[in-house]
Amino acid sequence: VQLQASGGGLVQAGGSLRLSCAASGRAFRYYNMGWFHEAPGKDREFAAAITWSGGSTYYADSVKGRFTISKDNAKNTVYLQMNSLKPGDTGVYYCASLRGALTGEVVAEKRTIIDYWGQGTLVTVSS
Repeated sequence: VQLQASGGGLVQAGGSLRLSCAASGRAFRYYNMGWFHEAPGKDREFAAAITWSGGSTYYADSVKGRFTISKDNAKNTVYLQMNSLKPGDTGVYYCASLRGALTGEVVAEKRTIIDYWGQGTLVTVSS
């Protein structure tokens, strides 16, 4: 599968952005999907994930209440709506398809398994 992320840019603190990740292949509807954040000089970290049906979503504590992940299987696209952005949200955001079960326990224990990475999209939040 190929994943193409877009939607990044420069925004002031408190602003909003919506990231999109378009996927190739008809099997997309069966993929659990995630977004990961790589801040400058730091490791890539989990931000949000959604089950293949869209029935369950999971968030890192740092984005909970501000970010919303959604999935449109008809458009083969997963989104990340980012509101109330903070300078700490600056970095490259990567979408990924996830392998295996996606549950709260898997996320909490940082056991998500990446199947494919998309290329990143840069988000810069100015103070």
